[in-house]
Amino acid sequence: METPRFKRILLKLSGEALMGDQGFGISPDVLQYVADEVYSIFDLGIQIAIVVGGGNIFRGVAAGSYGMDRASADQMGMLATVINSLALQDVLEKKGIQVRLQTAIAMHEIAEPCIIRKAVRHLEKGRLVIFAAGTGSPYFTTDTAAVLRAQEIHAEVILKATKVNGLYDSDPVLNRDAEFIKKVTYMEVLEKQLKVMDMTAISLAMDNRLPLVVFNLKTKENIKKVVCGEETGTMISNS
Repeated sequence: METPRFKRILLKLSGEALMGDQGFGISPDVLQYVADEVYSIFDLGIQIAIVVGGGNIFRGVAAGSYGMDRASADQMGMLATVINSLALQDVLEKKGIQVRLQTAIAMHEIAEPCIIRKAVRHLEKGRLVIFAAGTGSPYFTTDTAAVLRAQEIHAEVILKATKVNGLYDSDPVLNRDAEFIKKVTYMEVLEKQLKVMDMTAISLAMDNRLPLVVFNLKTKENIKKVVCGEETGTMISNS
């Protein structure tokens, strides 16, 4: 039986990860695959919180770049994360996992308000918690929201699911000679401007000494390997 290395984690999923090969929206097959991967570690007794992005539906930064008011664009992006979170909640509950969805924007008919003490109690009772709507404020990404929520619930690590094997010194999609980075410090990420998360999120994680593992979600059972201590993906820490 696998022995988990962590007791409480926060999983960061991008909205783009949920659309698969589609250009927009949510792929049912990918959603089911993600649910299976999450269930594989939930079954180990790990306390799991999830933050989902909304880029498969709407990106506030992109909308702001072509003239839309940035605050309004970010609020639309927050609503996109709620749509993704509701879809993920549904598929996880169908697998028998008790899920509680909390949002940073009040919408009592479909989700609980984000109350950290309540979220921690849910985790302690064996429920999975999904945090939606980012931080609830414009100009902050869901990456920053993930680090913030992870720190608030005292998660031991953030797992950032991506489409590549980890962190590279340049974009591996554009550069075939990009070198894989197995371990790196937060300061090196900031100095070299390695694009794994936005700088606000990286700085917040560094200040609170919160480790981050970047791994490929597309590789089956990768998430289980990470939580069980296998060297998968890239580890980012203070040392």
